[in-house]
Formats: sequence, structure tokens, C-alpha cells
Amino acid sequence: MIFLGKEEIEALIDVNMMMDQIEETYRIFGKGAYYMPPRPVIEHENKTLIYMPCYTDEIIGTKMLTMFPENAKLGLPSIDGLVILNDAKTGAPLAVLDGQAVTAWRTGAVGGVAIRHLADRDAHTAGIIGAGVQGFYQAVYACAARDIHTVYVYNHSDRDLTDYLCRLKKAIDNPGVKVVQCKTAEELVHRSDIICTTTPSKTPVLPDDPETLRGKCIIAIGSYTPEMREIPDAVWDVAEKVYIELPYACEESGDLSQPLSEGRLAKDRVVLMSDYLASGEREESGNGKTTYFKSVGMGLFDVCIAQKILEIAKER
Repeated sequence: MIFLGKEEIEALIDVNMMMDQIEETYRIFGKGAYYMPPRPVIEHENKTLIYMPCYTDEIIGTKMLTMFPENAKLGLPSIDGLVILNDAKTGAPLAVLDGQAVTAWRTGAVGGVAIRHLADRDAHTAGIIGAGVQGFYQAVYACAARDIHTVYVYNHSDRDLTDYLCRLKKAIDNPGVKVVQCKTAEELVHRSDIICTTTPSKTPVLPDDPETLRGKCIIAIGSYTPEMREIPDAVWDVAEKVYIELPYACEESGDLSQPLSEGRLAKDRVVLMSDYLASGEREESGNGKTTYFKSVGMGLFDVCIAQKILEIAKER
């Protein structure tokens, strides 16, 4: 059995290869060549445990994930866990991977693929709301998916972001990219062509103003329960559709379940990303066009990304 920790995984990662693997995962999803039962989500005292098993024709994977938002006060990541890979024929365990690293890199890759296909090709600025682990990797992938020259970061708390911004600039590894902290979310939205929200907020973190959101590419990552919501109603006035990974997202995320129940969002405006990619159609933000992708993640992403990481590890 192979054990891959965070440092080993990061040494193997190629961001463009990870985005290519996410696109391959969408093809597997579209063909139905997988078995992914509903994931149990167990919450207690603002602590969440998620169990995500998934079968493909080639491998079996299970992610056991913990989401503890209060960890931010302790200076610790809010997301942790393990990914276990098993042989598809025998069930024999093949590998155990650091779940925090797999989650971070695959979620970043999911956002990166959305930016690849939904953001203006001339987008040069990206804004990250939420200076945590997810925001960090969304910024890294945004810079890989588009020719970004400035990354703007806003965090609702007053913690010192000096170290975070320095680490982010180092991870982006491009001297032509500036990393700038914004004082307000409104300032960030105004300056950014691409906006990534990565918070556990229960109230919208973007301005509820259609004109402020017009022409943007919005990538919403953080809302993963029906009570959480990052995106305001104004988005439905400027975005024709919302792109998602799987139908269950409409129940799991408040960004979708709340406007659906209130009649602000109709089901025919919800499009599976796998269908969109398979169609060959392209809808990009800019010139007044707003595009919106909402991610809640799925076990198939974790299995396929972990499988690719394991393949690279074996090759090396």
C-alpha cells in the first residue's frame, strides 16, 4: 500500500494536468460510468463529517472528510480527512492519501475548469472572497486558467493577511502577478473580472446589485449546506443560467435551494457542467455577459484526482 502525505502530493501536482483530469471526470459522469451513492453528511455543534464513496470501472475511492469552521480561530484549516483507494476487482487497498491536500487541489481544479470555459478569454483580474485554504487554491488555478495579472483578496475578519498573501504569491509563482488585499467586498467585485467565493457564510457575501455583478464570471465554492448562502438574488437578474456538477447540488446548497424554493430560480436555468462541456457550446463572461458556476463537489472528483496522483507517484 502507498501512503501519500501533503508534501508528497504537492510535489506531484501539475495544475493543468489536474484540470484536464477534472474534464475527464465530467466525461465519466456524463457517460454514467460510475456508481456514487448519496453522501451521508453528519452535523453536530457546527462540526461536519462527510463520507463520500465512489466506484468507477477502474478504481474504488472513499473520502472521509471533516469540516470544522471554528478551526480558523485556532489557525488551522477547516477541512481535513483521508482518501482511500481500493482495487476495483478485488477491493484490496491500494493507497491512502492526505484528504486535505486532495480536496484542496481538486476543488481548485474544479474552479479552474469552470474558469477555463466560462470566463472571458481576456479576463486579467481575479477576486477571492475568503482567505482560507479553498480561496488560496482557487487563486492558484485562476492564474493557470487565464492570463491573470492581479489577484484581489478580501476576508471578512480582521486577521492579518500578510503571511497569507506572501504564500499565495509564492504559490502562483509568476512575477507578473500581483496579489492585493481589498478593504471591502464591493471594492473586490468592482476590480475583478473573475470572482471566487469560498466562505461558509449564511448571508450573501457579494453586493446585491445586478449592475455590480454584470459581466463577471462568478465561481461559488463555499456554500455546502441548505443554510449557507454566498450569492445574492441579484445574480438571477444578470446570469441566464447556473452551471452545477450534479442535481443534488440543488438540495445541498443554499445558493440553489433557497432561490429555487422562493421562485427566484427556475429548474430550466440549471445546467449540468458535464452536459455543457459535451455540447461544445461556449458561454463566456464579459461584454455585459455574466456567467455563474456553483460547486458543491462530489466523490467522483476525489477518486479521479487521487487516481491520477497515484499514477504519477508510481511513474516517479
